Amino acid sequence: MFEAGNIREWRGHDVVDGDGSKIGELEAVYVDTATDQPAFATVVVGLPTRRRLAFVPLAGATVGPDYVRVTVSKKQVKDAPSIGMEGELPAADEGAVFSHYGFEHRADTGGGRRLARR
Repeated sequence: MFEAGNIREWRGHDVVDGDGSKIGELEAVYVDTATDQPAFATVVVGLPTRRRLAFVPLAGATVGPDYVRVTVSKKQVKDAPSIGMEGELPAADEGAVFSHYGFEHRADTGGGRRLARR
């Protein structure tokens, strides 16, 4: 895995799946507020006139010279929960992102957000 402080350098780089198929361009990283570790990234997907930001998990991700390789398939990311290009993930929708990839969503005990954009 990569350090949270260095991940900002990867904004704008390609995100590829395990087969090397380009999924999209990395737009932002969301850290788990409980651990302050990268948990998800948003990736620009869709046609130029209908772009959106899809969520992709960073667990097991690796970095290459100009890309971030994730462990999920391109199709799974295309079907993932998404937000508009200028949107923000509502706290109430965080659970859908986790469950889409089969992860347990444990809400913050203080009632706050589980994911924070960095």
